[in-house]
Amino acid sequence: MVSNPPAAPVLFDRALLGGRLERARREGAVTFLLDRAAEDLADRLLAVARPFATAADIWTPGPGLVEAVQGRLSAIKRIELGESEALSLPSESLDLVVSALAFQFVNDLPGVLAQIGRALKPDGLLLAAMLGGDTLTELRQSFAAAEAECEGGVSPRVAPFADLRDIGALLQRAGFALPVTDVDRVVVRYDSAFALMQDLRRMGATNVLHERRRIPTRRATMLRMAEIYAERFADADGRIRATFDIVWLSGWAPHDSQPKPLKPGSAKASLEAAVKGTKR
Repeated sequence: MVSNPPAAPVLFDRALLGGRLERARREGAVTFLLDRAAEDLADRLLAVARPFATAADIWTPGPGLVEAVQGRLSAIKRIELGESEALSLPSESLDLVVSALAFQFVNDLPGVLAQIGRALKPDGLLLAAMLGGDTLTELRQSFAAAEAECEGGVSPRVAPFADLRDIGALLQRAGFALPVTDVDRVVVRYDSAFALMQDLRRMGATNVLHERRRIPTRRATMLRMAEIYAERFADADGRIRATFDIVWLSGWAPHDSQPKPLKPGSAKASLEAAVKGTKR
């Protein structure tokens, strides 16, 4: 009897995420990170010397990414965020899948990558950006210290972010060929931790963790968090720093035309001989 693989843990409340993004849109979305990612993705796409007839944008907030790349493509379909992570894309139907600053809120990223891999035609490309690495490490540390001091414990407030190695391994597990990851670190300065949190609200990026605390944070804890942030992460002029790591991932659906690694034992010269040749 074959057992089904365990379900991915539910880390994020995606219905709440949709509501937060809609609130940000109504209040006037802050889009500088999204704009940067969209422009960078368009530039990276220009460096790929091949046409893409069919493309899809997966869950990118707003139309900015589609607007940035549509001049390079004959057609691109936007897939809007929903509570379900099932993409319902026909097998081998797309030449290109793109996404900007959406995958960090996916509960089952391996499953989503596998769905994308199946939807790509042979030699189709996935090119995406997501927040990862040390994103908001300063805010995370400041909240943890303030809660430990004021409330005797720490609650989940900032989402866990995947690092470069994890994402590269996920691409390989999902069957992508020639996987590549890199990171664009953006350090933004603010007048205070509260100014940063206001920007996060207008990015739709406030706490959507499923296990988040459901009661308001005590005023004393918030004030202490801001003090700790200023003590530990301020520049000489008093402004604080906030780190955002934009992690880039790309991979190709396998195709016979792609470079293949050499088979073990197929090298024409041995490493031992090469090393001996360098010794005098």
